[in-house]
Amino acid sequence: MLAQAEPNVWQGRVDAEEGPLGLRWHQTVRRIDAATPLANTVALAGFACDAGVARNHGRTGAQAGPAAIRKMLANLPARAGRVVVDAGDVTCQGDALEDAQSELSGVLHDLLDRGAFPIALGGGHEIAWASFGGLARHLAAKSDQPPRIGILNLDAHFDLRAGERGSSGTPFRQIAEDCARRGWPFHYACLGVSTYANTEALFARARQLGVRWMHDDEMDVMQLAHVLKVVEVFLSQVDHVYLTMCLDVLPAAVAPGVSAPSARGVGMDVIEPIVDRVVSSGKLRLADVAELNPSLDIDNRTARVAARLVARVADGIGLQGAAHD
Repeated sequence: MLAQAEPNVWQGRVDAEEGPLGLRWHQTVRRIDAATPLANTVALAGFACDAGVARNHGRTGAQAGPAAIRKMLANLPARAGRVVVDAGDVTCQGDALEDAQSELSGVLHDLLDRGAFPIALGGGHEIAWASFGGLARHLAAKSDQPPRIGILNLDAHFDLRAGERGSSGTPFRQIAEDCARRGWPFHYACLGVSTYANTEALFARARQLGVRWMHDDEMDVMQLAHVLKVVEVFLSQVDHVYLTMCLDVLPAAVAPGVSAPSARGVGMDVIEPIVDRVVSSGKLRLADVAELNPSLDIDNRTARVAARLVARVADGIGLQGAAHD
């Protein structure tokens, strides 16, 4: 069920002597209700769930991810031109994953319809099925034509697993099947793929579905220009983008607090320029961050990097909104 985030997560340092320029997130984020105007806002929505991780035989604990991300966001500096609201959390009860995904999909659909830019906070990567569902419902109601949605996944894993039950390892296969049922094109790019974290069956399924991918060892800073060119080509082929950031794409030293840490990973010096390019395209409609497991984190490293990525997206969206005012 959807519930307001715990009030104690939005607390932090107060620099009263600095005036308005000294404000931080915890002083500016607003809670919302059904009557709150949301045009040109960034709306956070938590997905307190790791039932999909459990089904995927991973290490559970991601249910506490949204609260940990908010705590790290709380002390970050507020930026002019950006309005952030908090829609609260959808919490998965036990193994009722499908119910929680359906509820989050509805929340994101509502936020999009009300003019907000949603950023969903996971939670396991089963969040992706809900995120896509919310965007698909929003776009389907706007036009009879099949929307060209580009799914850009920053991830060490394809998450295209087979299986009758959804999990953190199946969302993009589920999305591919949903697109086929609707008669929609399936545009999916996975950047940061680890050769050693995906079976041959997953590579075969990726080829069958026309997935575009880059391996983690193709994505160091010396190859950044090529990486951004790949992103640019992908963006040129779609009208709407859903960006999903799985924290296990990062090196284990940067993001230890995930179910499946990366032996190599892709550094923030490559991930952040990708995020910036996607945001600046003007095509980004929704983003999420997945797989933070605070029980496995060290000194909040992973929570801090998750908060930084969320803030980077929010700041970029806020600047676009300010430019259009």
